[in-house]
Amino acid sequence: MLRSIAAAVCCLALAPVAQAGEIFGKVTFNGAAVGEGATVAARCGDKAYAAVKTDRTGTYNLVVAETGKCTLTITHQGKAASVDVASYEDAAQADIALELKDGRLVARRR
Repeated sequence: MLRSIAAAVCCLALAPVAQAGEIFGKVTFNGAAVGEGATVAARCGDKAYAAVKTDRTGTYNLVVAETGKCTLTITHQGKAASVDVASYEDAAQADIALELKDGRLVARRR
């Protein structure tokens, strides 16, 4: 009995407390890469993650602690748009297409 309890405690101590997810992808604007300087921020549940900048090819990479529904907010040329994505224990690719509609920036998954 004591060995069973010790084994259970040992297994719990070695189990990870929280799984981290990764969300990555490429952001385009009117069919072309946004280039450097656009920002991508995430909100997963009650936790907000600081924005990261896209590189020269429009690529971004965020690491989040939660899995499940997240909202990405992309800021480009002074305007912002949001799109919902899912975060998993493994990496999830979320390519985002931006366009202007009636003067507003709109984001959708590609």
